[in-house]
Amino acid sequence: MLTLEDLGWTARFAEAFETHRAGGVVPARVSLEHTHIYRVLLPDGERLARVAGRVRHAASSRADFPAVGDWVAVEIPASGDARIRAVLPRATQFSRRAAGNPTEPQVLAANVDVVFLISGLDHDFNPRRIERYLVTAWDSGATPVIVLNKADLVDDVGPFVREAETIAQGVPVIAVSVRRLESMEALRGHLGRGRTAVLLGSSGVGKSSIANALIGEKVLRTREVRASDSRGRHTSASRQLVLLPGGGILIDTPGMRELQLWDTGDAVAGAFADIESIGEGCRFRDCRHASEPGCAVIAAVEAGTLGAARLESYRKLQAEQAFQASQQDERARLERKRRFKVMTKAAEKHIREKRDG
Repeated sequence: MLTLEDLGWTARFAEAFETHRAGGVVPARVSLEHTHIYRVLLPDGERLARVAGRVRHAASSRADFPAVGDWVAVEIPASGDARIRAVLPRATQFSRRAAGNPTEPQVLAANVDVVFLISGLDHDFNPRRIERYLVTAWDSGATPVIVLNKADLVDDVGPFVREAETIAQGVPVIAVSVRRLESMEALRGHLGRGRTAVLLGSSGVGKSSIANALIGEKVLRTREVRASDSRGRHTSASRQLVLLPGGGILIDTPGMRELQLWDTGDAVAGAFADIESIGEGCRFRDCRHASEPGCAVIAAVEAGTLGAARLESYRKLQAEQAFQASQQDERARLERKRRFKVMTKAAEKHIREKRDG
């Protein structure tokens, strides 16, 4: 029988759960999410679960609802679905900007230890996309690992690995192929009992194939990609958590055509540590590395020691980060205005009622 520790339970979650223990609930981990219907994993198996009304009403955004990988406090009734009474504080979370809403985050996976950033060594290989994923991975709090899949499609993986390493800034870079199962051992080295990994990448990079190789059987559906551009439809329709037979937990995610940043803080600087280091030699402390005199970063590009495309990617992600921050500030301003209006109306009503006796 499984234990909570096999599912990723730690002393941190045990401490957070203590405030809910008196309510007759038990801890469980969210393994699947689909339109506010969840599967939660307990040591004795899975149960369907729904969010309790008070959790739903207290949520200010979709990020407050349970996500795959979350630890939750659930009430198990004698019959019917379990009820999620609380979501325990997350140790880490991988978020992006919600589709169609520039001011709301979407949590893709929670309580993740390692992020496998998957790129295909076919038409999908894109250093700029790897940089974008690295920024969000660093912001999540988990440890990123760059995985170059479909190594069997190229004669020499060396140039691809070296190019990825110039971007990685110390992050491990691993070339694998599901046709060469021995290459999966390098990924298993980042897993183990109670450790959770998430697979992230665009459509067609082979995330589900890698998951099946790690699981040892075809649990997740796979689909061929177009030979012309290595694109494919999303194989995984929703995020799901799978237990690995040798220990560890894997979260597969649907392919993403575009990953919009969300509240990345210092993560851009972390993903571009080489540029930040060079920038320390700039004449001005607030140098934007555009056209300022004495810019060490521009000098490095001109000298050929820093790629122009990497600097352009850095500028683009910084601009996107700044725009996202301004959108969030505007949302906060509007929320303060709304609350002030509600409080004012309540105060006016109280005065009228007191005056009218």
